[in-house]
Amino acid sequence: MPANHYATWVKRASTAAIVVAIVLVVIKGICWLYTGSAALLASLLDSLIDAVASAVNYAAIRWATKPPDANHRFGHGKLEAIAALAQSGFITGSALLLAMHGIDRMLNPTIVKNLPIGLAAMAFAMLLTIALVAFQTIAIAKTDSTAIRADRLHYQSDILMNLAVFSSLALTWYGWQAADAWFALAIACYMLFSVVAIVRHAFSHLMDRELSSDERQQIIDQVLQHPQVRGYHDLRTRQSAGTRFIQLHLELDGALSLTEAHAICDQVERNVADLFDLADVIIHQDVASR
Repeated sequence: MPANHYATWVKRASTAAIVVAIVLVVIKGICWLYTGSAALLASLLDSLIDAVASAVNYAAIRWATKPPDANHRFGHGKLEAIAALAQSGFITGSALLLAMHGIDRMLNPTIVKNLPIGLAAMAFAMLLTIALVAFQTIAIAKTDSTAIRADRLHYQSDILMNLAVFSSLALTWYGWQAADAWFALAIACYMLFSVVAIVRHAFSHLMDRELSSDERQQIIDQVLQHPQVRGYHDLRTRQSAGTRFIQLHLELDGALSLTEAHAICDQVERNVADLFDLADVIIHQDVASR
């Protein structure tokens, strides 16, 4: 995939997330004023955090997809991972606030009003969020973007959250008033749990973690397929945004001319780069040991 296609997909996905988050904030805010539900407030807080996080995500993606410059030869892709860490902070803060509100509701119960309005709002929120997650899944399949992956993770949790709030309102309608507070606490715990996956994925990129074993094996197999390659060593890999960086030493016959060795390296570089949508491959030539 060309770099401009990568930028197009991640920008579309991040823009869609902002639009959906703003729509849900407005709808949930109005419905919370009508119902007074703690669980609905939980969902509203989460959508507010989503809107802020998605805006930060969008800004980071616009910067991260800029081409390399004189001061950043490897590009700006790590900003995506930084944006993902920022999102984890937003999610943690909203989860703690929500837990405090849920405990307060347990100690000071409040009657939830206008339940049909809340139920209708949560049903709409679920459908809209499912549509967004589906679009983000397509974008991730095309880009493998860390920032979009983090964005999708908390929107996936939003689907469960919206379902939980819907269930809470339904149970309250049927007489279980404590359901509202209990569901608010359960949602807060789930939000905190989801942060772990976001942080782990972001740190793997910031710390230049090696590509997966499967991807490394694909690279090795492709390198050794060339009939004039005797072997390889010092394979190093990492990923930044959608680009995979691959470096290795190629072992060639010492009798080859420099021109011949260079041509073989160029061919192997192209073959390895073709394994991925975006790849930066650097191969050094070494004489194979006899």
